[in-house]
Amino acid sequence: MYPAGNLYIPVSHGRLEAIYRPRTESAERVALLLHPHPLHGGTMHNKVVFRAARALQEAGFETLRFNFRGVGHSTGEFDDGRGECDDAVAALEYLIFHQPRAREVVIAGFSFGSIVGLKVGCGDPGIHSLIAIGAPARFIDKDLLRECGKPILFIHGAEDDIAPLEPLKNTLETLPLSADQRLVVIEGRPLFRRPFKRADRGNQGFRRSLKVIGMCRNVPHAL
Repeated sequence: MYPAGNLYIPVSHGRLEAIYRPRTESAERVALLLHPHPLHGGTMHNKVVFRAARALQEAGFETLRFNFRGVGHSTGEFDDGRGECDDAVAALEYLIFHQPRAREVVIAGFSFGSIVGLKVGCGDPGIHSLIAIGAPARFIDKDLLRECGKPILFIHGAEDDIAPLEPLKNTLETLPLSADQRLVVIEGRPLFRRPFKRADRGNQGFRRSLKVIGMCRNVPHAL
């Protein structure tokens, strides 16, 4: 049976199924998480998205993850990234509406979700920083990144065979990245192939990556 979320976000095409993890009524740090490609099994329950959400929660963030249109109990159908950007904006508006005092807003996406996150986050002045996990180099908009001007953390598995590391490194080297935009490589098996019984080790990699840009300053065990 498909595991259900804990709320539905109203949108123009119906609703988005989501999981919201509030910490307080007046959170200062919030994060929106975006899952992999809907047509290739991507959901908000993806293990990489789950681990990233947990690492961000441990770093003091409230997190919201949701299913794009046509996934799980979300209405609508796949729209080749266009409608999915609209979904991300709607989820972001929901998150900020419920936490209007948030001073740090982060978008974190995995694979397809990372591309959606970059498109939405770079164009929104209210977004503080972006996390792109396993970003497929061939879909990265170089012009968008050149003009983005926001802190961006690229997290990539050294042995990722779906979105290989080298093309991403080559893409980022041509920009080049600014001082607050960087690539952190996690050694070992691809992130999406690590079973949940090794979740703690997977989370250590995420926490170390977040520590690099100061997101884990409130997590004593981040290292």
